[in-house]
Amino acid sequence: MNKLLGVFLLAALILMIGCAAQVETKKASAPIKEGEDSGKTADISMTAKRFEFTPSTIKVNRGDAVRITITSKDATHGFSLPDFGVNEKIGPDKPAVVEFVADKTGEFTFRCNIPCGSGHGGMKGTLIVE
Repeated sequence: MNKLLGVFLLAALILMIGCAAQVETKKASAPIKEGEDSGKTADISMTAKRFEFTPSTIKVNRGDAVRITITSKDATHGFSLPDFGVNEKIGPDKPAVVEFVADKTGEFTFRCNIPCGSGHGGMKGTLIVE
Protein backbone atom coordinates (compact mmCIF):
# COMPACT_ATOMS: atom_id res chain seq x y z
CA MET A 1 0.00 0.00 0.00
CA ASN A 2 2.84 2.39 0.86
CA LYS A 3 4.52 1.64 -2.48
CA LEU A 4 1.31 2.40 -4.36
CA LEU A 5 0.88 5.68 -2.48
CA GLY A 6 4.52 6.61 -3.20
CA VAL A 7 4.14 5.89 -6.91
CA PHE A 8 0.92 7.93 -7.02
CA LEU A 9 2.57 10.91 -5.27
CA LEU A 10 5.61 10.73 -7.56
CA ALA A 11 3.38 10.67 -10.67
CA ALA A 12 1.38 13.63 -9.36
CA LEU A 13 4.58 15.58 -8.67
CA ILE A 14 5.93 14.90 -12.17
CA LEU A 15 2.61 15.96 -13.70
CA MET A 16 2.58 19.21 -11.68
CA ILE A 17 6.15 20.06 -12.67
CA GLY A 18 5.38 19.40 -16.33
CA CYS A 19 2.29 21.60 -16.23
CA ALA A 20 4.16 24.40 -14.47
CA ALA A 21 6.82 24.36 -17.19
CA GLN A 22 4.12 24.98 -19.80
CA VAL A 23 2.91 28.21 -18.20
CA GLU A 24 4.22 31.40 -19.81
CA THR A 25 4.42 34.50 -17.71
CA LYS A 26 3.28 37.79 -19.14
CA LYS A 27 3.90 41.16 -17.66
CA ALA A 28 1.41 43.45 -19.32
CA SER A 29 -0.16 46.77 -18.58
CA ALA A 30 -3.59 47.98 -19.53
CA PRO A 31 -4.10 48.80 -23.22
CA ILE A 32 -3.60 52.41 -24.23
CA LYS A 33 -6.66 54.48 -24.86
CA GLU A 34 -7.65 55.66 -28.31
CA GLY A 35 -5.64 58.71 -29.31
CA GLU A 36 -2.68 57.83 -27.05
CA ASP A 37 -0.55 56.19 -29.74
CA SER A 38 3.02 57.43 -30.20
CA GLY A 39 2.51 58.32 -33.86
CA LYS A 40 5.71 56.44 -34.68
CA THR A 41 6.10 53.37 -36.87
CA ALA A 42 8.60 50.64 -36.04
CA ASP A 43 9.60 48.94 -39.32
CA ILE A 44 11.27 45.58 -38.72
CA SER A 45 12.69 43.10 -41.22
CA MET A 46 12.72 39.50 -40.04
CA THR A 47 13.72 36.16 -41.52
CA ALA A 48 12.23 32.80 -40.63
CA LYS A 49 14.08 29.55 -41.18
CA ARG A 50 14.21 26.18 -39.49
CA PHE A 51 14.02 26.68 -36.50
CA GLU A 52 14.49 30.35 -35.71
CA PHE A 53 13.36 33.89 -36.25
CA THR A 54 16.02 36.54 -36.82
CA PRO A 55 15.89 38.79 -34.92
CA SER A 56 14.36 36.71 -32.14
CA THR A 57 13.90 39.70 -29.84
CA ILE A 58 12.14 42.88 -30.93
CA LYS A 59 11.89 46.04 -28.82
CA VAL A 60 9.34 48.77 -29.54
CA ASN A 61 7.68 51.54 -27.58
CA ARG A 62 4.15 51.45 -26.31
CA GLY A 63 1.86 53.13 -28.82
CA ASP A 64 4.10 52.42 -31.83
CA ALA A 65 2.54 51.13 -35.02
CA VAL A 66 4.58 47.99 -35.70
CA ARG A 67 5.18 46.67 -39.21
CA ILE A 68 7.16 43.42 -39.46
CA THR A 69 8.16 42.18 -42.91
CA ILE A 70 8.97 38.47 -42.60
CA THR A 71 10.69 36.38 -45.26
CA SER A 72 10.98 32.60 -45.04
CA LYS A 73 14.30 31.25 -46.26
CA ASP A 74 13.39 27.58 -46.53
CA ALA A 75 9.82 26.41 -45.95
CA THR A 76 6.35 27.57 -45.06
CA HIS A 77 6.28 29.00 -41.55
CA GLY A 78 3.80 30.90 -39.46
CA PHE A 79 4.00 33.97 -37.25
CA SER A 80 1.63 34.01 -34.30
CA LEU A 81 1.51 36.83 -31.75
CA PRO A 82 -1.85 36.20 -30.05
CA ASP A 83 -1.59 39.10 -27.58
CA PHE A 84 -1.93 41.47 -30.54
CA GLY A 85 -4.25 39.38 -32.73
CA VAL A 86 -1.54 38.44 -35.24
CA ASN A 87 -1.62 35.12 -37.10
CA GLU A 88 0.14 35.05 -40.49
CA LYS A 89 1.33 32.37 -42.91
CA ILE A 90 4.75 32.94 -44.50
CA GLY A 91 5.54 31.18 -47.75
CA PRO A 92 9.12 30.56 -48.88
CA ASP A 93 10.71 33.57 -50.55
CA LYS A 94 7.42 35.50 -50.46
CA PRO A 95 7.50 38.17 -47.73
CA ALA A 96 4.52 38.57 -45.42
CA VAL A 97 3.78 41.84 -43.67
CA VAL A 98 2.14 41.94 -40.23
CA GLU A 99 0.94 45.18 -38.71
CA PHE A 100 -0.44 46.06 -35.29
CA VAL A 101 -0.29 48.77 -32.65
CA ALA A 102 1.80 47.96 -29.58
CA ASP A 103 -0.93 49.12 -27.22
CA LYS A 104 0.25 47.41 -24.03
CA THR A 105 3.61 47.09 -22.31
CA GLY A 106 5.33 43.88 -21.35
CA GLU A 107 7.04 40.87 -22.85
CA PHE A 108 5.08 38.81 -25.35
CA THR A 109 5.99 35.53 -27.05
CA PHE A 110 5.66 35.05 -30.79
CA ARG A 111 6.10 31.68 -32.41
CA CYS A 112 5.84 29.65 -35.59
CA ASN A 113 2.37 28.13 -35.71
CA ILE A 114 2.80 25.93 -38.80
CA PRO A 115 4.64 22.64 -38.16
CA CYS A 116 8.00 22.92 -39.93
CA GLY A 117 10.01 19.98 -38.62
CA SER A 118 11.49 18.47 -35.49
CA GLY A 119 12.61 21.80 -33.98
CA HIS A 120 9.28 23.54 -34.59
CA GLY A 121 8.37 23.72 -30.89
CA GLY A 122 11.41 25.88 -30.14
CA MET A 123 10.82 28.35 -32.96
CA LYS A 124 9.82 31.41 -31.00
CA GLY A 125 10.86 34.90 -30.01
CA THR A 126 10.00 37.81 -27.76
CA LEU A 127 8.39 41.17 -28.39
CA ILE A 128 9.28 43.70 -25.70
CA VAL A 129 7.05 46.75 -25.49
CA GLU A 130 8.45 49.49 -23.24
